[in-house]
Amino acid sequence: MLIHPMPNPIAVQIGPLAVHWYGLMYVLAFALFIALGRVRIRQPHIFALGWKKEDLDDMLFYGMLGVVIGGRLGEVLFYRPEYFFHNPLEIFMVWHGGMSFHGGFLGVILAMYLWGRKAGRNLFDVLDFIAPLVPLGYAAGRLGNFINAELPGRIAPETLPWAMQWPGIPYPVHPSPLYQMLVDGILVFIILWLFARKPHPRVAVGAMFTLLYGCARFFTEYFRTPDWEVVWFGVPITSGQMLSLPMIVGAIALLVWSYKSRIMATPPSKARAAGA
Repeated sequence: MLIHPMPNPIAVQIGPLAVHWYGLMYVLAFALFIALGRVRIRQPHIFALGWKKEDLDDMLFYGMLGVVIGGRLGEVLFYRPEYFFHNPLEIFMVWHGGMSFHGGFLGVILAMYLWGRKAGRNLFDVLDFIAPLVPLGYAAGRLGNFINAELPGRIAPETLPWAMQWPGIPYPVHPSPLYQMLVDGILVFIILWLFARKPHPRVAVGAMFTLLYGCARFFTEYFRTPDWEVVWFGVPITSGQMLSLPMIVGAIALLVWSYKSRIMATPPSKARAAGA
């Protein structure tokens, strides 16, 4: 049985100033967004749509706001409303961890809608462009959860080679943040990146990301201690699975619409090109 390494959550401290590993993982996620985005811009079918490096920087600013605000509000509303109701100041202490992907997902969609209006881009085209840039950033966030010893897994058999002794838990558990880093993050990235290398109808790439993540998250939730769960027809469903089901259903509907309509992405509107 492995033992959680329990690294110091503070990476660097100079006097009262402390830099947390969890925060550094978000810096890494945003850096990956820029690096992968520059590679994606050079793909012929993306280059033809007029994407520029300046768009990446601008989108990153909007996306950061969407991730942080949406992710934190999602954690408050979806998972721990009672706790934050009694400890409202901790809502702002994001360095302690506690960011909901589903909340961040909605926050980014809203942020990209606002950026798209300013840039003259269709929202679906924007989401298709950024979707392959997201999963590795998600993986970095899950690594931050692991360093913080957050999101412990369910009880694991002691014979499991990677069963782990988690801080404060007397029995071996599944290291669920690492599962989610590998499956929800890295595996989804590989599949989606390969898929997105070729042109597809509008919203197909964004919908494929949503479908892949929803299915991956539904699977990895079986190994994670749920924040809360309900029983449907005798089957327990965790909070993460409940939030992933609409993603799966919605993504399938969007994929069907995308390939039936065969509408392709378009360059920025003429209003933007004229400087309006």
